[in-house]
Amino acid sequence: MATRKNTQPPGRHAADSHDLIRVHGARVNNLKDVSIEIPKRRLTVFTGVSGSGKSSLVFDTIAAESQRLINETYSAFVQGFMPTLARPEVDVLDGLTTAIIVDQQRMGGDPRSTVGTATDANAMLRILFSRLGKPYIGSPKAFSFNVASISGAGAVTVERGGRTVKERRSFSITGGMCPRCEGRGSVTDLDHTQLYDESKSLNDGALTVPGYKPGGWSYRLYSESGLYDADKPIRAYTERELHDFLHREPVRMKIAGINMTYEGLIPRIQKSMLAKDRESMQPHIREFVDRAVTFTTCPDCDGTRLTAAARSSKIKKMSIADACAMQISDLAAWVDALDEPSVAPLLAALHHTLESFVEIGLGYLSLDRPAGTLSGGEAQRVKMIRHLGSSLTDTTYVFDEPTTGLHPHDIQRMNGLLLRLRDKGNTVLVVEHKPETIAIADHVVDLGPGAGTAGGTVCFEGTVDGLRKGGTITGRHFDDRAALKKTVREPTGRLAIRGATTHNLRDVDVDIPLGVLTVITGVAGSGKSSLIHGSIPAREGLVSIDQGAIRGSRRSNPATYTGLLDPIRKAFAKAHGVKPALFSANSEGACPTCNGAGVVYTDLAMMAGVATTCEDCEGKRFQASVLDYRLGGRDISEVLAMPVTEALEFFGSGEAATPAAQRILDRLSDVGLGYVSLGQPLTTLSGGERQRLKLATHMSDKGGVYVLDEPTTGLHLADVEQLLGLLDRLVDSGKSVIVIEHHQAVMAHADWIVDLGPGAGHDGGRIVFEGTPADLVADRSTLTGQHLAAYVGA
Repeated sequence: MATRKNTQPPGRHAADSHDLIRVHGARVNNLKDVSIEIPKRRLTVFTGVSGSGKSSLVFDTIAAESQRLINETYSAFVQGFMPTLARPEVDVLDGLTTAIIVDQQRMGGDPRSTVGTATDANAMLRILFSRLGKPYIGSPKAFSFNVASISGAGAVTVERGGRTVKERRSFSITGGMCPRCEGRGSVTDLDHTQLYDESKSLNDGALTVPGYKPGGWSYRLYSESGLYDADKPIRAYTERELHDFLHREPVRMKIAGINMTYEGLIPRIQKSMLAKDRESMQPHIREFVDRAVTFTTCPDCDGTRLTAAARSSKIKKMSIADACAMQISDLAAWVDALDEPSVAPLLAALHHTLESFVEIGLGYLSLDRPAGTLSGGEAQRVKMIRHLGSSLTDTTYVFDEPTTGLHPHDIQRMNGLLLRLRDKGNTVLVVEHKPETIAIADHVVDLGPGAGTAGGTVCFEGTVDGLRKGGTITGRHFDDRAALKKTVREPTGRLAIRGATTHNLRDVDVDIPLGVLTVITGVAGSGKSSLIHGSIPAREGLVSIDQGAIRGSRRSNPATYTGLLDPIRKAFAKAHGVKPALFSANSEGACPTCNGAGVVYTDLAMMAGVATTCEDCEGKRFQASVLDYRLGGRDISEVLAMPVTEALEFFGSGEAATPAAQRILDRLSDVGLGYVSLGQPLTTLSGGERQRLKLATHMSDKGGVYVLDEPTTGLHLADVEQLLGLLDRLVDSGKSVIVIEHHQAVMAHADWIVDLGPGAGHDGGRIVFEGTPADLVADRSTLTGQHLAAYVGA
C-alpha cells in the first residue's frame, strides 16, 4: 500500500498568521493618521494624558467598527431596531474580532431598574420562587415589580370556516407590581403649603407655584373656572370645592369665553413639572420641586415594590423581597444551602451569578439597589459579571478604566480578572492611568504627547520596561510617588456628624476638620459616600461635585455649560450696538439651513445616518450677516474655535478685554482644560474632562466647604500633580476641601484622613482610623495604611 505523504509545509498554518489587529490611517476625533499593530490574545493597555485620543482609538475606532460589522450580518429588518453606526474614519482595520465593550456609562436611571434587573439574577430568582415558593401564587410574572396585574373580558370576532363567529374571551395576568407605587418603592407627596397660601383667596394671589401669576392663563384657569368662589379663602372651601380645586379630572369648559381643559392643580403640576427630568428643569422650577415634593417609602409595600401576594410566597421562611434586600454575599450562601434536585440547573446558574458579584468585589451590594445609584466603577463591574466564566474565547474585551472607584486592595483583584480573561485566549484592551494596572500589560500603547489638538499620535508602543525608559510623559511619571507632607495644616473648626446610619453606617460619630484638605478613604463599599453625601448636615455654602454625568446635547459645549458664552455675546453686542441673541447658534444668529448645528443630518433608516457640513454656513453655525461683526479682529465662530489658553490671552487685554469671560477662562485653565476649545461639543469630552469642567463651574460658587467625589477619575499621572496644586489653592484661599478618594498621591497629600472599613457592606460602615497620613502609615493597622506605606516606600 502506498503511504500518503504530508503535503503541508512544516511552517505555520495560514489561519495562525492573523495574530494582529492592524489599524492604519485612523483620523477619528483628534487622531492624526494613526497606524498601529496590536497583538491578539494579549493584554494591551492604552495610556496617555486625558484627552490624548485613547478612547477615540479604542472605543470609537476599533470597538465601533467591530460592532458595526457584526450588526451588518443581521437582516435589514433587524438592523432597523438596532443603533446605527457609521464606519469610523480609518483607511484599514484588519484582524478584528467580536468586541465586547465594558464601559463606564452609568446604568439607566429608571426608578424600576435595579442591580437585580440589570443582571440576570432577578429573572432567575423569580423562576425559583414561582417553582418552590409556598403558597403558589403564579408564574414568574407574579414576582416581577415591572408587571401589573390586569384582567379583562369581552367579545372577539373570529373568522372560522368562511363564517364570522363571535366568541366571549376573558384573560388575566397576575403581576407582582405594587399598585400604590407602581413598582417604584416610593411615593411622591406634594406639600400643599408650597402650592398655595390657604389664608388667601385666589383673587388675592393665593397660588405660589412658579408660572402661576395673577392675570396669566394658568392662573385664570382656576380663578375664573366658576367651580368655587375665587373671593373665598382656600381654608374655607368645602370638601367638594377643595377636591375640584386640587384633584378634578380633566374637563372641557369655557373660561373667559375660550374653550379650555380644566383639571385639578395637583395633576396639572404633576404633568407639567414632575414628569420632567430634574436635571433638565430651569433652576427656579427645580428649586420649587425640591421644596414642594417629598419622596416617602410606599406604605403599602414598605419599599419592596411588590404586592402582598408576592411577599407572602416563601422558600424556607424567605420571601423574594427578603432575598433581594440581603447583601449579595449572604444571598449566595443562602442559595448554596438550598438542596432541590428539581431546580438544580437553575440553582447552579444563580449561584454562579451571585458568586461572580462577590469575586468582582461587589458582594456588598443588594439586588434591590437602584441601578441609577451605582458609581461609574460599580456600573462597569456589574456589566463585567455576565462575562466572568463565559465559555467564549478569541473575543476582544474593551475596558474603560476598570480601576475607577477601586481601593488599591481591590485593584489587585481586578488585575487578576483581566489576566484570567487574557489567559482564556481573549484579546484584552484596557484604557487606564493607574500604574498598578499598566504594570501587568503585555503591550503598552502611549498616546500624546499632549491633549486635544496637541495629542492624537502614538508616542510609544512596546513593553512596560520600554515605557519606563521611553522618555514619554507617561514613562517619566510612571514611578512617581508623592511624599508624605512634613507639616500639616491646623483645622479652623469642625463639622460634626453624629449617629450616622445611612445604608451600612453603624451609628458613626466623626468630626471632620474644616479649613484643611480632608481625604475620606476605605475599600469600595465601606460607606464613604454614605458618610459624606448621606450624612453631612445640609448647610449653607456646601458645594458638592459628584460623578453624575453632564447632561447636554451635541449643541452644548464648554462655553454654554460654564456660562462663558453670556459675557462673550454681550461683548460682541455692545461693540456693535445689536442684540446679544444674534451671537447664539441656538437663537437668532443660527444658520437657517442647519438650525445652528453646523451639519445637516440625513436619516437612512437602518443604515448609518450621514452628517454633511452645511453648505450655507460651511460648518460655522451662524448666519453670514452675523459673521460680519468682529471683536478684536475675530468673528464669533473664530472665538468659539479657540482653545481656552488662546481665549484667555484674547479676552485678557486689548479691544476684546472682558473681565467676566477672563474669570471663567481662568478657572478652566486652573483645572487643566487649557487645550479644550470653547465650542467643542460636550458629547466629545472624556469622563475626566467632564468632571473637571464641573469642578471649574462650581469653583465660582460662594461655598465654604467643597466635597469632591474621586476627582482623579480619568486623570493621567502627570495631571494628578496639577490637581493637588488646585486643591491646595482652594484650601489656602480659606475653603474647606473634603475629598472621597482612593489615589495614594491624594492620601499622602492630605492634612487629615478618615478611613472607613474594615471591609465592604455589613463588614464596613465603621471608622477604622482618623489622623494624619504619617500616623496612618506608622500605624499600618488598616488595608489603606498598608497600601499607603508601600506606596510612599515607608
